[in-house]
Amino acid sequence: MVLESLSNSLRAVIKRLAGSPNVDEKLLKELIRDIQRSLLQADVNVNLVLELSKKVENRAKEEKIPPGATLKEHIIKIIYEELTALLGSSAEIKKGKHTIMLVGLYGQGKTTTAGKLARYLSKRGMSVGLIAADVHRPAAYDQLKQIGEQIKVPVYGEPGEREAASIVERGLKQFEGFDVKIIDTSGRHSLERELIEEIKAVASVASPDYRILVLDASIGQQAGAQAAAFHEAVNINGVILTKLDGSAKGGGALSAVGHTKAPVIFIGTGEHLEDLETFNPSRFVSRLMGMGDLTALLERMRESIDEKKAEETARKIMSGHFTLREMYEQMEMLADVGPLKKILSMLPGVATTKQNVDPEEMQKKLARFHVIMDSMTDEELDNPKIIKSSRILRIARGAGVEQKEVRELLRQYNLSRRAVKGFLGNRQLRRQLLKQLKETHEN
Repeated sequence: MVLESLSNSLRAVIKRLAGSPNVDEKLLKELIRDIQRSLLQADVNVNLVLELSKKVENRAKEEKIPPGATLKEHIIKIIYEELTALLGSSAEIKKGKHTIMLVGLYGQGKTTTAGKLARYLSKRGMSVGLIAADVHRPAAYDQLKQIGEQIKVPVYGEPGEREAASIVERGLKQFEGFDVKIIDTSGRHSLERELIEEIKAVASVASPDYRILVLDASIGQQAGAQAAAFHEAVNINGVILTKLDGSAKGGGALSAVGHTKAPVIFIGTGEHLEDLETFNPSRFVSRLMGMGDLTALLERMRESIDEKKAEETARKIMSGHFTLREMYEQMEMLADVGPLKKILSMLPGVATTKQNVDPEEMQKKLARFHVIMDSMTDEELDNPKIIKSSRILRIARGAGVEQKEVRELLRQYNLSRRAVKGFLGNRQLRRQLLKQLKETHEN
């Protein structure tokens, strides 16, 4: 989970508020102090923290509670809205013809981010070409080419050429028919005049629709100063924050960039090329507060899951056909979506019951179940009722596990089967889902 420490602190505030018998001025001040402490520990600027605190306190005291809401719900809504405002506005790269230029200092993760962005856009049906315009860093072209091969995106570069603008001009011609051209530019250790002149020359040739600044979240509050300096130099219209998953200063970077009014478009949430998420302040704060982000989960599922296979499995289950084979297919699809811990963080309410859910242990258990089912015959997968003592012994030996683990899998299957049976007993809900499946197929 991105900013896990901040998230845990904010959830503790919400839990304390929800569990209090009544809300008085003393409790409100204590809750605000807890929020202040949480934000300061996440490296958010002290002035921004104080400003947010005053707004929360004033609104909680002065605003009328909306009809149908309680005071507690109203305060939670105020905290949510003020945290969202702290992180600035959102922006997105819409489907269409675009040229994107990535800029930033050395070591911020531009080249890897270029690959992540190319993968993200190509997964959404856009044809993408990568242009290697970093003419100063040794092996920059080789790195981008290797990434391009992994994600099946072509890369244009000219090893040995020292004029970045010339490479870009020819690269744009090479990818003329493509939807999106992504330019990976050079960086420096500081914002030197030479770097500014080079990216100005590249911008002049490329006329990019998006001039995106790539920033490492670990620089914290300095992100605001860098964003302002690059904006003055090349008029940036978007930011990507990298390495947000492992940075204690991520809150400082996010809030500092938000304060400059430069919209954060994406955040890097891990080392892998699929670890890039669109940034939406309201959805991000919702996850921080344990309220989930179903939109992000659905996006990730659309990107990772074979829709035809998913629909086929869903139709079988809707018709009452739920064997170990369907359970196996469900587990495979879940594994494709990503780490369970990340998936759980997107589900409303799951994070608030964290003490009952150990994502790593659950992930290991699912992996063991997968191995056990790989040791079963087709007949056993399609008709679990035939799995008795002698078969359990054979399956356990084949999977290299104890018999009790095979029995645990069968217990889990029976629980799932009963849950599906109960679900299918709700005719109205069943009809609604079948209708949705039909509409999905028609579209």
